[in-house]
Amino acid sequence: MSKPAARGPRPVGNPAAVGLATRRIAAEILDRVESQRAFADVLLGHRISPLEPADRRLVTLLVLGTLAWQGRLDYEIRRLSSRPLEEIDPAVMVLLRMGLFQLRQTDRIPAHAAVSTAVEIARETSRTRKASGLVNAILRKAARGAVAMPNRDRDPVEFLAVSMSHPRWLVERFIEWFGIADAESLMAANNEAAPNVIRLNLSRGNPTAADRAAIVARLETSGIRLEAAGVLDETAILTAAPSDRAALTAAGLGCWQSEASQWVARMVAPALGVIVVDCSAAPGGKATHLAELTGPDGRVIALDINLAGLKRVRSLAQALGHPNIDFVRADMTAAPPLRTAAFDAVLLDAPCSGLGTLREHPEIRWRLQPSDLTRLAGLQSRMIDHAATLVRPGGAIVYSVCSVAPAEGRDVVAGFLARSGGFSLDPKPPVPAKLAHYLAADGTLSTRPDQGRRDGFFAARLIRHPG
Repeated sequence: MSKPAARGPRPVGNPAAVGLATRRIAAEILDRVESQRAFADVLLGHRISPLEPADRRLVTLLVLGTLAWQGRLDYEIRRLSSRPLEEIDPAVMVLLRMGLFQLRQTDRIPAHAAVSTAVEIARETSRTRKASGLVNAILRKAARGAVAMPNRDRDPVEFLAVSMSHPRWLVERFIEWFGIADAESLMAANNEAAPNVIRLNLSRGNPTAADRAAIVARLETSGIRLEAAGVLDETAILTAAPSDRAALTAAGLGCWQSEASQWVARMVAPALGVIVVDCSAAPGGKATHLAELTGPDGRVIALDINLAGLKRVRSLAQALGHPNIDFVRADMTAAPPLRTAAFDAVLLDAPCSGLGTLREHPEIRWRLQPSDLTRLAGLQSRMIDHAATLVRPGGAIVYSVCSVAPAEGRDVVAGFLARSGGFSLDPKPPVPAKLAHYLAADGTLSTRPDQGRRDGFFAARLIRHPG
């Protein structure tokens, strides 16, 4: 199996001097993800900013990599351990997984550093101290050679589930949706590092449009390097995340937002000066993008059921200099608190499984259950029914999800069109020509991590029939 070089840290020196502290932080984060169902990206954001760049990379590598490969790691630990996994304390399992991940999926971490640091951390707390011998025995045995994977010819689904580290039910769904070759390609991409992408705040300080080159120059002056431009002018792909991710937004230069996510607001394609309703606005990337696209004479009404989420949208809008956003707490599974048939453009970026974002949120794959897709599709259907009532005749609603599941994307739209009778799919959304190239023949947008390194999104633009 190929190893994820993109996530590899710099060579590790004396583990007692430079490796133990970073691995301790990674283990603490992984333990909270396991025991408290916390989200790794949030915890990383809080913990790694004070660290040196090499240590930040190592902690991120260990946390996201261990979570992504957890299924394969557990398969191997089960066969290396004399004790059932169910009898091993979760904190000990964290150390075993993290150590084994370094042995199997990194090229630049010495085996002795992976083993010795795991054992040393185990010895530090009463919860794990008694199991330090078990950690040492399993990891030393693992260092002598890998456990054989399941037989691909006998059970290709089990082989892919273990070797690509995805739940078996999800492998079956991917094969059903995309075929076995594309399913394998998608799962391989899910285990890679996501690019660091920002949306440049091109309207900052100038409602007509800021000079992109000037913003890029300011970024580079502060030590942020661009790897490439995106498809659209507002997208910039960085070589690495800066130590203080929040500083970029606080300076009003842009916000962290994946490239596919940026395309959603472009699908809305609001005219200058119109009022747009964003029906599920937190954390604010799309709402602020819409505020930029509508211009200073337009407005965005940001709705969200979560008050803390609305506060995040407001903070982002203030940092980016967008005063043209109103904030309303609302539950879009019920009748919206706005006048119906009154708005030119509506966006519903619906709550979803997040199956298109497994690179950034690898823990999702281990938490989701098959029934969640059905449950979420029901929620999404109720939300689109209510959101669509806000659209004036001749206006448009864009429905989007950060998921590759047809049940959450295309199927929700098809069900809505069958129920409503008053909307049609827009076969040619008025997006920039560069983006139109990526739309399907029916005008919908579908992206996947294995196709251009973009998050998995689905979006469709629907037009309300006039009269």
